[in-house]
Amino acid sequence: MEFKLPDIGEGVAEGEITKWLVKAGESVKADQPMVEVMTDKATVEIPSPMNGTIDELLANEGETVPVGQAIVRIAGAGDSAVKKPSNGGAHAPQDRPVSQPAPTKSAATKSAPAEDSSAEVLPFKVLATPATRKLARDLQIDLTRVEGTGPHGRITKVDVQMVYEGKQAATSRSSHPSPSTAVATRTKAPVSYVPSGSVERIPLRGVRKKIAEAMTRSKHTAAHFTYVEEVDMSEIVKMRSAAKEEAKARGIKLTFLPFIIKALIPALREFPYLNSSLDDENQEILLKGDFNIGIATDTDNGLMVPVIKTADRKSIWDLADEIETLSEKTRTGKVSVDDLKGGTFTITNAGSIGGVFATPVINHPEVAILGVNAIRKRPVVKGDQIAIADMMFLSLSVDHRVVDGADAARFMNRLVYFLSDPKRFVFA
Repeated sequence: MEFKLPDIGEGVAEGEITKWLVKAGESVKADQPMVEVMTDKATVEIPSPMNGTIDELLANEGETVPVGQAIVRIAGAGDSAVKKPSNGGAHAPQDRPVSQPAPTKSAATKSAPAEDSSAEVLPFKVLATPATRKLARDLQIDLTRVEGTGPHGRITKVDVQMVYEGKQAATSRSSHPSPSTAVATRTKAPVSYVPSGSVERIPLRGVRKKIAEAMTRSKHTAAHFTYVEEVDMSEIVKMRSAAKEEAKARGIKLTFLPFIIKALIPALREFPYLNSSLDDENQEILLKGDFNIGIATDTDNGLMVPVIKTADRKSIWDLADEIETLSEKTRTGKVSVDDLKGGTFTITNAGSIGGVFATPVINHPEVAILGVNAIRKRPVVKGDQIAIADMMFLSLSVDHRVVDGADAARFMNRLVYFLSDPKRFVFA
């Protein structure tokens, strides 16, 4: 039987094969993990639906396939193999060509256009997944005029979005060019450079590929504006220090993030547009009633953003416990799809690493992200005296299409107001 990539849910239309856990010729049992698949939401393991033998892997590692496309052929007990490996050994995924050779011009003109499960066939073959084709239809973009930047000239959603935003010149294709001409037109010439030493080529796949797509989409969609302010954290430093013994008794690691989140909530209530998203398709701003705070988390595989749901209803202790739990799940690869969705505002914290401040990239489709930086003792003027204080820089990036610069500054003033005296947000 041919096993197709199942519907993982949450509106996922495609997935990237990041790692095969089985190989051709290997026996598998029902519910045994076969393959790791990464979606826009999370990485999941897909189990075998039956006992049997892996006959053939139909998708390569690093390949993106739509839901419903066959990814593996499994022979059940008593079944004969549908296709024997050509060399008598296991059929490794890299042995399978990623795409079929382009048809000749005569063959292309004789056969009627048809649509397969992974790409729409136009006068010449345009590689685009169903999700990309849907986006193109919604934005009224002609895929034959889009230059694909994905593997083998595949058109990605980012390519379509760039054409829609006018940031990529659409490729002009008058009449019906031959397939060879089309491929040549849509393939970008590699950048010429002279390496100073040996060069290692690393495939862009998995979490890193998703990060690249998300960052590109954000920078090409949101009009980024960053505002930087500093805050005296001395009172919060004292409060955290005083609570360390209780935190130890509770078995909780108490960082500064729970205090920052508690101060953030009343500021967001006063400036609800920072807790929103922009629906480009319907030209509507969506003001969110919940305060779901994403925490950008550094992992060995790249940056991920688990979300603390309804943060406004949780105590300092609840927030500290949930931050620690989510961070551990994220770093060990045990974070769920539900843990990564539903965010309304994101905090990114580089304070433990160092630096003065940064300009964070918005976690699109959210419209704001707060960068939290290192707390350092510095001399400051208080009244007419010079004193030593625990100072921290905050950097707020907003989507200027939704939030004006003046409102970003006012929001930061209120956040500084709450952070400089924790009694203000405790009783807010």
